[in-house]
Amino acid sequence: MTERIVVKIGSSSLTSAEGGLNRQHIAYFASELAALRQQGLDVLLVTSGAVAAGFRPIGYEARPKQLHEKQAAAAVGQALLMQAYQEAFSRYGHVTGVAQILLTRADFSNQRRIQNAKMTIEELLRQGIIPIINENDTVSTDELKFGDNDMLSALVSNLLQAKRLIILTDTDGLYTDDPRKNPLATHIARVEQISEDIMKIAGGAGSSVGTGGMRSKIEAARIAMRGGVTAFIGRATEPGDVLLAAEGNGRGTYFDTHSHNLTVKKQWLGFHSQPKGAIIVDAGAEDALLHGGKSLLPAGIKAIEGDFHPGDVVEVINADRQTLGRGVVNYESSQIQAVSGLSTDEVKRRIEVSRIEVIHRDEWVTLKS
Repeated sequence: MTERIVVKIGSSSLTSAEGGLNRQHIAYFASELAALRQQGLDVLLVTSGAVAAGFRPIGYEARPKQLHEKQAAAAVGQALLMQAYQEAFSRYGHVTGVAQILLTRADFSNQRRIQNAKMTIEELLRQGIIPIINENDTVSTDELKFGDNDMLSALVSNLLQAKRLIILTDTDGLYTDDPRKNPLATHIARVEQISEDIMKIAGGAGSSVGTGGMRSKIEAARIAMRGGVTAFIGRATEPGDVLLAAEGNGRGTYFDTHSHNLTVKKQWLGFHSQPKGAIIVDAGAEDALLHGGKSLLPAGIKAIEGDFHPGDVVEVINADRQTLGRGVVNYESSQIQAVSGLSTDEVKRRIEVSRIEVIHRDEWVTLKS
């Protein structure tokens, strides 16, 4: 399979501070992505900017706050954004064209719908077209909850089994502190594991025209890493910068991973399913699940929370309330209460179940580093 690169560009990189599209910036990014295509790579673009592009033309003086106003601005801005991309990419003969893909959280929550989206994107890539992916803001029922599309870019990267996710922003990656305020802040070139310390130094809100900040980008990197995708967060302003980022020599921070690509089913289980309850396990069960490649047995369970049934998704947490992962449960919650901490032989004598595993390894996704 041809190597795939997902590039995410935020609102602040595509629009002016006052709103409206910056055609010069769009032309620059089109040239960078066209260069990736010329290298034989499959390229997917996850773009923000619809609301920022549309709020001025629709008549708002500043970026709107109300959801219906954001959705109206997005409806206008999305057309302007795609027109600008189409014009910018048309200059490059080796790019067949561009295509718009609008997704929502609900699409990822439905296994059939996201599989259909994957097949459509695969076909576009086969035809030499660059899919341009954005959240379908105009029909979202909640606030634009993919953030500044950082999470969306990570989910797309996992779905399409990309080699690398490139998240472009206005800083050259992660620092030990805000370099704009602390001249002694040190640049972090590579991250092997996203710890609580990394999350603490990730910072807060983004620009006035965007919705994401460094923290949302770190969280996106974590999701990408879990799916076996190396992530890059950094800056691209000069010709060749995006190609350098794809090759491992970009101006930013790389997030390395030793995980393997998750199947679509396990992506759904880990990132899109709605847990119906929680199972608290002891240290032995935690080690078996995280490091031993084992299923969860009743002996390792300390307590449960919620009311659930066989086939439901539940979270598994440890005594410190840390989420270890998610899995499909084979027991009623009342059955688990009756056999928690018991050996396999004791369980068989006490209740009748079709499987001894509370959660089978094949129906489990680890979420803890």
